[in-house]
Amino acid sequence: MEHLRRYMESAIASSPDHPVLIDKFLDHAVEIDVDCVSDGREVVVGGIMEHIEMAGVHSGDSACALPPRSLDRDLQDEIRRQVRLLALELGVRGLMNVQFAVADGRVYVLEVNPRASRTVPFVSKAVGIPLAKIAARVMAGESLADLGLTAEVVPAYTSVKEAVFPFIKFPGVDTLLGPEMKSTGEVMGIDRRFALAFAKAELGAGNRLPESGAALVSVREEDREDLERIARRLAGAGLSLIGTRGTAAFLRSRGLDCATVNKVREGSPHAVDAIRSGTVSMVINTCGTPQAVEESFSLRRAALETGVPYFTTIAGADAAAEGIVLLKSARAGVEALQDLHAAGTAGGHPAR
Repeated sequence: MEHLRRYMESAIASSPDHPVLIDKFLDHAVEIDVDCVSDGREVVVGGIMEHIEMAGVHSGDSACALPPRSLDRDLQDEIRRQVRLLALELGVRGLMNVQFAVADGRVYVLEVNPRASRTVPFVSKAVGIPLAKIAARVMAGESLADLGLTAEVVPAYTSVKEAVFPFIKFPGVDTLLGPEMKSTGEVMGIDRRFALAFAKAELGAGNRLPESGAALVSVREEDREDLERIARRLAGAGLSLIGTRGTAAFLRSRGLDCATVNKVREGSPHAVDAIRSGTVSMVINTCGTPQAVEESFSLRRAALETGVPYFTTIAGADAAAEGIVLLKSARAGVEALQDLHAAGTAGGHPAR
C-alpha cells in the first residue's frame, strides 16, 4: 500500500489535469493468446497458446505453449466461441489476435487486434499452416473453403515459444519481467512432451537447463509455498539448494536440505560471490517490493554475466524444474518438422 500511495502522489503531481486510470488486476490468472483467420463468413483458429508466466508479464516476454497445457476442453471451446463471435462481429477479413485471461474458471477478454501479431510465425511453424499467406489471399477475396482451411489443427506434440532478451548488452537494465516488453527475439522448442519442449526452447534462448550443481533460491514470501514444490523437484533431480536467509529457513522448515547464503547487503560471502564462484548452476529470484528489487539487482546481473540460467517468475521456475527432472530420465531427441506435421493432430478437438 505504501508503494501505491507514493505512486499515486507522483502521478498526480506530474499530471494534475489528467485522471489516473485504475484497472482491476486478476490475481493468478493464466494468459492466453489466440491467432485466427476469417474470410468474413467463416473463422478458423490457427492456434491457442497458453502463457507460462502469469498474466501481468508482457505477452512478448512470456514463454508460451501450443497447445495449451492446463486448460480443459470446455474452457478451450469457450475461447474458440468468443474468438469466432469477435471476428464475425468486427467484420474481420484476414488475421486477428485475441488475448484472454482465465481466472477461477472464467474467461476475460484483454484485447482484440484485427491484424497479424508477432505470434503468427510461431503458430504457423507449430501447426504447419502458412497463416500469413492464407490471410493475404483471403484479403484478396478468396474464401477459407477455397483455400482448403476449414478446421483448426491441434498438434499431437507441444511447441514452446521462449523470448530472447538483450540484457547482456545493457548493463543498467534489470532482468525482471513485467508489463513492459523487453525482449528482442524469440526461439521455439518442439517435443512430444511439454517439459522437453521447454528445455529445448531454453537451450535455443541460450539458457541450458542444469542437470547438476546448486540452485540458488531467493523469493518473496508469497511465493514460498509454490517454491517448496519446485525445490523438491530440483532436489530429487540431484541439485543442491542454497537460499537467502528467509527462503532457506522456510525450505528447511518443510524438511528440505538448504544451505544459507547472505544477501549482498549482509556482507561477504554473499549470493553474488556464490554465483561468480561457479558453484551455482541456476538462480530463482522473485521480488515483492521496490526495495527488494533494488537490493537483488546485483544477484540477477551476476547470473546474467556468468551465463547461469535464471528465472524471475515462479511459473518459469516451475517449468524449468519440470524440464530438469525429465532431462535426467529422458533424452531430448530431434525429429524433422515435416514428420511431426505429417503425424497429424492429438485427436484434435477443434470446437464442437
